[in-house]
Amino acid sequence: MSEFDDVVRRKQELEIENRRLKTALSDLEKSYDITLQSLGDALDLKSGRSEHHSKRVTAFSIAIARAIGLPRDQIAVIARGAFLHDVGLMAIPDNILLKPGELTEEEKHIMQEHAYRGYQMLNKIPFLAEAAEIVYSHQERFDGTGYPRGLKGDQIPLGARIVSVADTFDAIINDRPYRPAQSVQAARVEIEMWSGRQFDPEVAKVFLNMPENIWGELGRHIDG
Repeated sequence: MSEFDDVVRRKQELEIENRRLKTALSDLEKSYDITLQSLGDALDLKSGRSEHHSKRVTAFSIAIARAIGLPRDQIAVIARGAFLHDVGLMAIPDNILLKPGELTEEEKHIMQEHAYRGYQMLNKIPFLAEAAEIVYSHQERFDGTGYPRGLKGDQIPLGARIVSVADTFDAIINDRPYRPAQSVQAARVEIEMWSGRQFDPEVAKVFLNMPENIWGELGRHIDG
């Protein structure tokens, strides 16, 4: 075998090995995502929020991210961050998390720790490091009045700004212990009203320009 043939053979072997590695990593990511789905379902049950809340927030976040025109790999990160945005609630005591009445100031402070608690759970996992930043920041507000770090504007990861809109939208159009579900139109009015304060105005604009009928279709597909 000539030296040239040997180089070609090694190159082919390397390409085969790289393909095997990519396949193995892809399979590993799929198994991680299946595990995350189970975790999200368990979280919805524990938190007392409406069934499939995590899945709907994920679907809404993906739809907004696509409308913005983000690349597929970035959308995948946003999807994981959206699905796990409230994972830190697992660390909140049930007597606070499930309290039917108004929380005391101390209880509110403990509840607000969920964003950081979620970040702590995820940031040491390389596969979820970027998603962890979304979890950490999804309660920040565009005007800097959110928590836990008081981030403002572009200091907030774009994924978190998208999830903030999707999470609020889902909260409004579904029943909550303190009020019944409201209409999609009412949710749109609320998000428009808080654009530039709670929400990134550009993300809110994209959301408001999307057809109203897609939200019901997405919700029915998940809940059905």
